[in-house]
Amino acid sequence: MATFELYRRSTIGTGLTDTLDELVSSGAVSPELAIQVLVQFDKSMTDALENQVKSKVNIKGHLHTYRFCDNVWTFILTDATFKSEEITETLSKMKIVACDSKLLQPNQP
Repeated sequence: MATFELYRRSTIGTGLTDTLDELVSSGAVSPELAIQVLVQFDKSMTDALENQVKSKVNIKGHLHTYRFCDNVWTFILTDATFKSEEITETLSKMKIVACDSKLLQPNQP
Protein backbone atom coordinates (compact mmCIF):
# COMPACT_ATOMS: atom_id res chain seq x y z
CA MET A 1 0.00 0.00 0.00
CA ALA A 2 1.32 3.41 -0.91
CA THR A 3 1.02 6.11 1.75
CA PHE A 4 1.58 9.79 2.29
CA GLU A 5 4.09 11.10 4.79
CA LEU A 6 1.64 13.92 5.49
CA TYR A 7 0.66 12.68 8.95
CA ARG A 8 4.25 12.96 10.20
CA ARG A 9 3.66 16.70 10.55
CA SER A 10 0.67 16.17 12.86
CA THR A 11 1.10 16.52 16.62
CA ILE A 12 1.37 12.78 17.15
CA GLY A 13 3.67 12.37 14.13
CA THR A 14 6.00 15.12 15.36
CA GLY A 15 6.08 13.52 18.81
CA LEU A 16 6.93 10.15 17.31
CA THR A 17 9.64 11.64 15.09
CA ASP A 18 11.21 13.54 18.00
CA THR A 19 11.20 10.41 20.18
CA LEU A 20 12.74 8.29 17.43
CA ASP A 21 15.44 10.95 16.90
CA GLU A 22 16.31 10.78 20.60
CA LEU A 23 16.39 6.98 20.54
CA VAL A 24 18.66 6.95 17.49
CA SER A 25 20.94 9.60 19.02
CA SER A 26 21.29 7.59 22.24
CA GLY A 27 21.94 4.39 20.31
CA ALA A 28 18.83 2.64 21.67
CA VAL A 29 17.52 1.95 18.15
CA SER A 30 19.13 1.89 14.74
CA PRO A 31 18.27 4.48 12.06
CA GLU A 32 16.88 1.65 9.93
CA LEU A 33 14.45 0.63 12.67
CA ALA A 34 13.38 4.26 13.15
CA ILE A 35 12.59 4.49 9.42
CA GLN A 36 10.58 1.25 9.60
CA VAL A 37 8.58 2.67 12.51
CA LEU A 38 7.80 5.84 10.54
CA VAL A 39 6.75 3.85 7.47
CA GLN A 40 4.44 1.74 9.66
CA PHE A 41 3.06 4.93 11.23
CA ASP A 42 2.25 6.27 7.74
CA LYS A 43 0.45 3.02 6.84
CA SER A 44 -1.43 2.86 10.13
CA MET A 45 -2.64 6.47 9.95
CA THR A 46 -3.81 6.04 6.36
CA ASP A 47 -5.63 2.81 7.25
CA ALA A 48 -7.22 4.24 10.40
CA LEU A 49 -8.51 7.35 8.68
CA GLU A 50 -9.78 5.38 5.71
CA ASN A 51 -11.46 2.51 7.57
CA GLN A 52 -12.16 3.53 11.16
CA VAL A 53 -13.17 7.19 11.15
CA LYS A 54 -16.86 7.57 10.37
CA SER A 55 -17.45 11.13 11.61
CA LYS A 56 -18.40 13.93 9.30
CA VAL A 57 -17.70 17.59 9.87
CA ASN A 58 -18.73 20.87 8.32
CA ILE A 59 -16.18 23.63 7.98
CA LYS A 60 -17.08 27.21 7.14
CA GLY A 61 -14.78 30.18 7.05
CA HIS A 62 -13.14 32.84 4.95
CA LEU A 63 -10.72 31.46 2.38
CA HIS A 64 -7.46 33.32 2.93
CA THR A 65 -5.13 31.31 0.67
CA TYR A 66 -5.32 28.23 -1.50
CA ARG A 67 -2.69 26.35 -3.44
CA PHE A 68 -2.48 23.22 -5.63
CA CYS A 69 0.97 21.76 -6.06
CA ASP A 70 2.09 18.19 -6.79
CA ASN A 71 -1.51 16.91 -6.51
CA VAL A 72 -1.89 18.37 -3.02
CA TRP A 73 -4.43 21.05 -2.15
CA THR A 74 -3.66 23.43 0.73
CA PHE A 75 -6.36 25.74 2.06
CA ILE A 76 -5.88 28.37 4.76
CA LEU A 77 -9.10 29.58 6.31
CA THR A 78 -9.62 32.44 8.76
CA ASP A 79 -12.48 32.66 11.26
CA ALA A 80 -13.29 29.02 10.56
CA THR A 81 -16.14 27.20 12.26
CA PHE A 82 -15.60 23.47 12.64
CA LYS A 83 -18.87 21.64 13.39
CA SER A 84 -19.47 17.95 14.08
CA GLU A 85 -22.33 16.13 15.79
CA GLU A 86 -20.58 16.49 19.15
CA ILE A 87 -18.84 19.87 19.05
CA THR A 88 -18.70 23.28 17.42
CA GLU A 89 -15.40 25.13 17.52
CA THR A 90 -14.38 28.46 16.02
CA LEU A 91 -10.75 28.95 15.10
CA SER A 92 -9.02 32.15 14.08
CA LYS A 93 -6.92 30.24 11.51
CA MET A 94 -7.15 26.73 10.05
CA LYS A 95 -4.95 24.91 7.55
CA ILE A 96 -6.39 22.03 5.52
CA VAL A 97 -4.15 19.81 3.43
CA ALA A 98 -5.92 17.41 1.05
CA CYS A 99 -4.33 14.75 -1.13
CA ASP A 100 -5.89 12.73 -3.94
CA SER A 101 -6.61 9.27 -2.50
CA LYS A 102 -6.32 7.78 -5.99
CA LEU A 103 -2.59 8.40 -5.69
CA LEU A 104 -2.51 5.86 -2.86
CA GLN A 105 -3.63 3.02 -5.10
CA PRO A 106 -0.77 0.74 -6.17
CA ASN A 107 -0.01 0.83 -9.87
CA GLN A 108 -1.85 -1.87 -11.75
CA PRO A 109 0.18 -3.78 -14.39
